[in-house]
Amino acid sequence: MRRIFSASLLLSTLLLPAAAVASTSAADASASTLAKPVSTGVTSPYLVHTTGIQLPSSFSPVIAGDSEVVLTLTVDEQGKAQNIQLVKSTNPVIGERVVDAVQKFRWRPATLDKQPVPLDLTLNVEVQR
Repeated sequence: MRRIFSASLLLSTLLLPAAAVASTSAADASASTLAKPVSTGVTSPYLVHTTGIQLPSSFSPVIAGDSEVVLTLTVDEQGKAQNIQLVKSTNPVIGERVVDAVQKFRWRPATLDKQPVPLDLTLNVEVQR
């Protein structure tokens, strides 16, 4: 009997704060916090047009294997790459050529609630021989 009584006392102290939170009205909760709209209509940018990366034929022996170039950029509302920055490149000439090519890429812009919005992204480009 003592065990049941002590267990019920323990549980009752845990349930009192929960009952107090559950008893607050929705009007009180909305007045104390700012409501932020939640959107489910978010889409990411989609690459629709690319250009080739042109390297001189004399340059191909310099490339030992595949080369990775990492860029950060912003796809604007018109689907153009803006603020392109070279983050990583195994060869500076390859990096410059990739940046030149990415400037000509065209994207379907990101959208939020069916409205185009700019979006920052990281682009990994693998240059193969």
